[in-house]
Amino acid sequence: MTATVNYDDVEVGTELPPANFPVQRVNLVRYAGASGDFNVIHWNQRVATSVGLPDVIAHGMLTMAEVGRVVTDWTGDPGSVLEYGVRFTKPVVVPDDGTGATIEVTAVVGAKLDDRRVRVDLTASSAGDRVLSMARAVVQLA
Repeated sequence: MTATVNYDDVEVGTELPPANFPVQRVNLVRYAGASGDFNVIHWNQRVATSVGLPDVIAHGMLTMAEVGRVVTDWTGDPGSVLEYGVRFTKPVVVPDDGTGATIEVTAVVGAKLDDRRVRVDLTASSAGDRVLSMARAVVQLA
């Protein structure tokens, strides 16, 4: 598969479609099973609060994966992502209230690079807090 976004049609400042990703406790259980990360802070409120967290928190890699979907949804090809990195600034707190949390993501082309590549700068927040910083992907475009 190749990216469906054409390099010549993209400029610095091009905004990618924003997205919201709901996260409920069931998502944490499924992710724990898939990843093998059964750390208690991701499913037990009593333990999470006893170590100073406000509640159960989403796995960092789950958060990172959801945020990265904005890029792969835009290009149409997960293989177009050549590099992807983030810094975790705050956890995504997932209350057990039937609603859970939402990760809100916006992204913009921050730079056009050589060889039909672009750098995409991402912003992710949940409950009004920025949960990632330095979130960037380098993407190969058509």
